Amino acid sequence: MKPVIAVLREAWADAEIALPAYETPGAAGADLRANLRPEDRNSGLILPPGARVLVPTGLRIEIPEGYEVQLRPRSGLALKHGISLPNTPGTIDSDYRGPLGVIVINHGNGDFVIAHGERIAQMIVAPVVQASFALTDTLSDTARGVGGFGSTGRG
Repeated sequence: MKPVIAVLREAWADAEIALPAYETPGAAGADLRANLRPEDRNSGLILPPGARVLVPTGLRIEIPEGYEVQLRPRSGLALKHGISLPNTPGTIDSDYRGPLGVIVINHGNGDFVIAHGERIAQMIVAPVVQASFALTDTLSDTARGVGGFGSTGRG
């Protein structure tokens, strides 16, 4: 059974902007759109190279307990314009009820304008397993051992 994400639109948000949606039947991520505040809708948000901005979506969501939503960059924006999310993947916990914003960064060479209604990120709904943590005096041995940061190949 599919989990249901309840979506609440902010009072100021443009109701013409589509809710998150899967663009193809096999898509893992639902596209999330910029829903800019009224004063920014005509001009968009201008993001100079190296700058970050919190892009509003005009939404709040309720995620079922036992799940999270991960925010990930859109590959086309990353390849063509250098646009990404600096905290990829961004996690939204099931107990968060505040505004849904997307932190966007411009790694490109020129200004990038985030237009009202533009698809800016993908939302992945994923199950969450919470672990217990136990202090110990030893850890089991493995073939890899303490090797890290590229120890198993190039890097």
